Amino acid sequence: MMIENKKFRMEVNKKGYVSNLTMKDDPYQMNWMIEDSYLQEKNYKDADKLFGFFELIADKEKFGSQMSVPVLKETEKGIEVVYEFETLKVKQFYDLGKAEEALFWSIELENKSQKRMNIKEFGIWTSFAYVMFRDKNVLKNIHNSAAVFPFISKDYTKLSMVRRDGSGESLGFYQIKGQTKSVGTYCDYLNLFFEDVSPSLDGMLFHKLYLAGGYPEGFKNHDWIYEKDGFNLEAGEKKNWQYVMSANQGEEDFYKEGLKWRHPKVEYTPLNIIGEVSRISVETPEGISMVSADAFYKVQDERKKTVVEICQDKENKEQYQLIFKPSAMGEHKIVLRFDNDTEDFVVLNVMDKIETVIEERVEYICDKLYHDETINPPFAFEPISNQGESLGKANLVLQKNLLGKLDASQVQKVEKCAVNYVRPKWFIDGDFRKPRKLYGDFYRCMDFEYIAHLFYLLSEFEDETLVLNTADTYLEWATEVFELRVNPELHQEERGKEESQMLGVYFLYFERLLDKLKKKGRMEQYNKIKAIWESVMDKIDEEAKTYKAAITEHFFDNAGFGPTAGALCESGRIESAKQYGALLLANIGYSNDFRAQNPDRWWEALTYMIHSLWGGVTAASAYKVFDKLKDTRYLEASYRATAGILYCYDTHSTATSPLAKGMAASTYAVAGPHINRPDLSRDRFGQSTFYRDGGIFAKLFDNDSQTPDWDMGEELVAYLENFGDKAFIIKKGTSILVINGSFEETDTEYKITSFAPYSRGFYFISDGDIIELANEKGLQKITLKKERV
Repeated sequence: MMIENKKFRMEVNKKGYVSNLTMKDDPYQMNWMIEDSYLQEKNYKDADKLFGFFELIADKEKFGSQMSVPVLKETEKGIEVVYEFETLKVKQFYDLGKAEEALFWSIELENKSQKRMNIKEFGIWTSFAYVMFRDKNVLKNIHNSAAVFPFISKDYTKLSMVRRDGSGESLGFYQIKGQTKSVGTYCDYLNLFFEDVSPSLDGMLFHKLYLAGGYPEGFKNHDWIYEKDGFNLEAGEKKNWQYVMSANQGEEDFYKEGLKWRHPKVEYTPLNIIGEVSRISVETPEGISMVSADAFYKVQDERKKTVVEICQDKENKEQYQLIFKPSAMGEHKIVLRFDNDTEDFVVLNVMDKIETVIEERVEYICDKLYHDETINPPFAFEPISNQGESLGKANLVLQKNLLGKLDASQVQKVEKCAVNYVRPKWFIDGDFRKPRKLYGDFYRCMDFEYIAHLFYLLSEFEDETLVLNTADTYLEWATEVFELRVNPELHQEERGKEESQMLGVYFLYFERLLDKLKKKGRMEQYNKIKAIWESVMDKIDEEAKTYKAAITEHFFDNAGFGPTAGALCESGRIESAKQYGALLLANIGYSNDFRAQNPDRWWEALTYMIHSLWGGVTAASAYKVFDKLKDTRYLEASYRATAGILYCYDTHSTATSPLAKGMAASTYAVAGPHINRPDLSRDRFGQSTFYRDGGIFAKLFDNDSQTPDWDMGEELVAYLENFGDKAFIIKKGTSILVINGSFEETDTEYKITSFAPYSRGFYFISDGDIIELANEKGLQKITLKKERV
């Protein structure tokens, strides 16, 4: 059956699921639903997870859309889908007539029996088109797939489906009646990495609204923020939920549409530092007033509450500012109450000073993860891995010692690792022209960019700090390894030739390496590498319209388009940088929970996730785009993502698995429940936890107890270069927004505090102009007169 209005065309299959939802004026005619035809074509066995299908447990009895043949009826207003059971009825109604440019979806659950029922679980699939298509024509992934960012709230749950091209219209989904407990995901994928196929990975996430429950009997985890309970349904009682879908032009318009559907607009600082001011701004729909706000948090497993001060704008009664100074570290749930008996909330994080986080992490790496000459393999840092990503923690040790207080013993441990472990492991007889095939019959060029960075960072130290070689020697090594990374002529096999021309994390340090070669007068090496770089960038620039560089081992990957956007900025190719930059804006989330604002990625966790390394690299790419284009959307997106990345290092968290001082975990599963692995719901872990699930993970890891931080570190190096010493003040209306800091205000001035661990610079941004207000090592606070804003 098909219905349509001015904006949408929608089809409901006779089996009861929504098979097609299209915006009629969309030039790409994207179907916003996962399609059964695609599942069949690629042999995915997930036809039971299409939009509108459901599972339900009532008094321990299971019900589901697969257990009943639905009755479909087209009415004057829309399409009705009814599932009848002996004791229950589930009715869904799709209405395109209520508004010219919106779709309303109603769900009704009726207890047909003569006794009360306990609804333990009620989950309904909302399988929007979160698909990484198995298609080398990357334009299909860009124009016909969406990232899904969840906002879970007692009365104001919403989903933002952002088309991956970052342009054109996206789709918003807003709760307007009833309560939604959570949004879970199920992942299905195919990975042919070990079959030496590239690209090798495609897959999809199926999203599921939980109106009750969602977890196995007796399930417990550390998540105290979200509800997991069910509800009772009296004899003959009906319970209703309603949602509305409408198009939007991007983040601001998504919130504007929310106001239209009577959702408050809430903005908050995702990352906060203990003892410093935290701010939340609220705009209410017309006719709705805010009445109170409380901050909930945990101290030693005891839930505590702080009343939050509310300041209503005298000119605009719908505008509110909430201010409080957190006295405890960990996640804070700020509950907002309104005069129509509804509640919304945001989840923000309160951390220790970031300098302390970095120092503790580096101490842990050097004291707990380092092998001396008595431990096999000697001079390595755990975990032992063939992948270059595992060297990121050594790079972090060096970066901290370059920016912060120098501890020569830490630098020398990394130096011994680089000379005695890294060089002979990755290169036969230590010869940089003879890479060792650590992956059976091939090696990865991507490994070399981490190794080159390691040698480059060593070259930044004074000779008196180093004990095995001079800084110039390490610069020479960095140059040789870097040339191996980018020069296809140095590789015999086709795989090596191809991978050498792919971009990677080396865009983070490449310009500084070139500058140093030039400064040292090594013009032959400089010219050679510069020519290779220009050749690669010319090719990427020429192919920008096809977005070819968005493909890596995945058919579409922020590990491809993130570094590409950053590298295009570094090389001054502005128009192509704007093209790839738009993909970054579509990739970095926005949500009422800081943990759901991370760059969109799913593979390492089999669910929507924070991935420390690639999330951090994507955040760094967005920062590079901001730095070149001066577009503050990229700065704000980069910082939103950064708050999630730092969560992977947060040892004071109370809503996920605890970490000892200095520990870290590379992955956080945002979804709850994580339907593939419920035990990982809203939890931090490393990929090795999937070892017992078999498949590719059993080939990647030896057991399921390996350290959860094997690929972490490089992203903190990037963070330190971007936000490690800078805070930004953005003029916003009649006030300001501080990125990487906070502020207090008096009648005449703003008192601004930087959160940067090695603070020195403060920058004011207004109408595209960036003005340096101060630049002094160790400077953490400045005062800005309001008359200057």
